[in-house]
Amino acid sequence: MSLFAIGDTHLSLSTGKTMNVFDGWQDYESRLENNWKKTVSDNDTVIIPGDISWCMDMEEGLEDFRFLDSLPGRKILMKGNHDYWWSTKKKATEFFERYNLKTLNILHNNAYTCGNIAICGTRGWFFDAEKSEGSKVLNREAGRLRTSIAAARETGLEPVVFLHYPPLTTMQKCDEIYDVLVQEKIKRCYYAHLHSFSHLSAYTGTSDDGISFNLVSSDYLKFCPLIIPENPDNSIKQRF
Repeated sequence: MSLFAIGDTHLSLSTGKTMNVFDGWQDYESRLENNWKKTVSDNDTVIIPGDISWCMDMEEGLEDFRFLDSLPGRKILMKGNHDYWWSTKKKATEFFERYNLKTLNILHNNAYTCGNIAICGTRGWFFDAEKSEGSKVLNREAGRLRTSIAAARETGLEPVVFLHYPPLTTMQKCDEIYDVLVQEKIKRCYYAHLHSFSHLSAYTGTSDDGISFNLVSSDYLKFCPLIIPENPDNSIKQRF
């Protein structure tokens, strides 16, 4: 029973809006499917931290959700900046039940467990949210992160945080989100969102505050889910 992560699947089986036009994304859905089946077993869990489907609502994205459900393992879905279908955890759960999508779960103000890990997190927000509306969203995301971490701590396991937006890069830091990680004494954080040349700005490694950061966007991982070690001291390796 292992935990994996891969973000930004950007599925478009229903909408026809494809990522194939971008360098490195050619035939990405087939590559994702093949790598997933080689890597993940039915007893494993995969967290997808945002930008799951291009659909505008869940009905439109039914084929995308059916595709994910057909893959091995339990899936935990998070909101990204392009997940326009996202409404509430309750509505998503009811949709999954209505279409018998048994392996899909929503992470939102809650936590899940896998082995020795308590899975928690939220979408996060932009670095430069200076406008009042942006600041409100950012503060709300910081609050959701605290709520999810609190739910994770109730399990007695190590809280491992997953975000869509990076809390920091080599050039910037989102203080409101990063400060929560420090205050909550989080040791591991995984994030998505960065693509193509943005990979160069990704912060991967351990910060001065002792937090290990890793990028898990799908093109960065070459469309193969990354295994998350149960022990934070273990090095991260791909399992094929």
